[in-house]
Amino acid sequence: MSPSSIENRRAGTRLHMAGVVHPYGYGVTDEAPLRRRDLPEHAGDGRPHAEPPDPTSGGPDPEPAAAIPLTAPREGTPRPVETETELAEVVARMAAGSGPIAVDAERASGYRYTQRAYLVQLRRAGAGTVLIDPLPLADLRTLDEALAEAEWVLHAASQDLACLAELGMRPRRLFDTELAARLAGFERVGLAALTEQLLGYSLEKHHSAADWSTRPLPESWLTYAALDVELLTDLRDHLAAELDRQGKTGWAAEEFAALVASADRPPKVRPDPWRRTSGIHRVRGARAQSRVRALWFARDGVAARRDSAPGRVLPDSAIVAAAEQDPKDERALLGIPGFGGRSVRRLARVWLDALDEARALPDDALPINQPVDGPPPPHRWAERDPVAAARLARCRQVVIATAEGNRLPPENLISPDFVRRLAWSPPDEVSTQTVADTLRGFGARNWQLTLLADQLAEALPDPAPTV
Repeated sequence: MSPSSIENRRAGTRLHMAGVVHPYGYGVTDEAPLRRRDLPEHAGDGRPHAEPPDPTSGGPDPEPAAAIPLTAPREGTPRPVETETELAEVVARMAAGSGPIAVDAERASGYRYTQRAYLVQLRRAGAGTVLIDPLPLADLRTLDEALAEAEWVLHAASQDLACLAELGMRPRRLFDTELAARLAGFERVGLAALTEQLLGYSLEKHHSAADWSTRPLPESWLTYAALDVELLTDLRDHLAAELDRQGKTGWAAEEFAALVASADRPPKVRPDPWRRTSGIHRVRGARAQSRVRALWFARDGVAARRDSAPGRVLPDSAIVAAAEQDPKDERALLGIPGFGGRSVRRLARVWLDALDEARALPDDALPINQPVDGPPPPHRWAERDPVAAARLARCRQVVIATAEGNRLPPENLISPDFVRRLAWSPPDEVSTQTVADTLRGFGARNWQLTLLADQLAEALPDPAPTV
């Protein structure tokens, strides 16, 4: 086994190895990773965290060391901040701290209609860890002002930025540890996986899908939430050093700046959201689709009033089944799977009224297929435009090869949608400049254009026909 392979195995970083096909088609690296960091600070009971064994020291090719379970925050589990007075104290503490600030938020996805934050977690050197319950507070704008100059460290920032913006919190600078890990070529980019690989501590994630709108929040949930920011800035330092070692610091900076720019943008409203009902492909005909539409909007109204996830009001499978069978009375409706629960039965009149409205629609009010903005799905290209399909295949090969050569996932090198749009409607005059301008118009970053524009400009022109 080569020295670099031994070092990779010892450190457990699971960077991609040359010549190996990985689940996401990532790039490769076979260089030795960074050593894990010592964390001498204290656990909640006053004792220091157990220090994980150094996997790079001593012995011939040892097995990867077991990670140390991290079960309590260093200063103990804080109680959630719930009053404006407590918030003012936290603002002062965080403003007096130093360095980056770890930020996380917990939502109640799958339980509530909105994607609001039900808990906000912060940690900063010199200030410790803080948990904030935003429900009894007007907003967190004073905290945002105190953190205006600090770099925020988040994991999978795009998931939390919108709900934080609702509270008046918007980063001016950020570091996304998940995105950094992707750019650095890590195969496993979840917070728990990275913490174990790079720092030697294991985090339990069994509360990740909990209903965080629950009040009061159980002690074990609060501990879990505090641990989510416990090591985030340490993880940031490791990943920043790895990006620097690979020459990707500038790439990451562009990606992080794009996240900051989008932090307060309202969510994009999808046209005809009811068309995303799971299983709708089984519903044939415009009249039946109008029943899906009517039931979808009826359910959405109930879900919004109750602040409940739509799927908890009525599952998609029940909407599709009712659209197919078109029940005319309560007995027929309640015989359909998904309509038998007590809370659903209470709303039987709501569902039947929706079906009645769909049934009464004139033909010119039935759903019609809207023109697609952009190219068709790739699986239809060969039939609709074989030349474009061949163009797309060549462009994809360029992206895959470039991603592998730069040790990062193809989807982080360039958005697959950008490549499809370019291949479907290339510039009239193909050149490096026109390709770059086209991709930049879609939203591609400069570092991506530097790596790809030349090669895509070479791949786009169709081969001359053979005589």
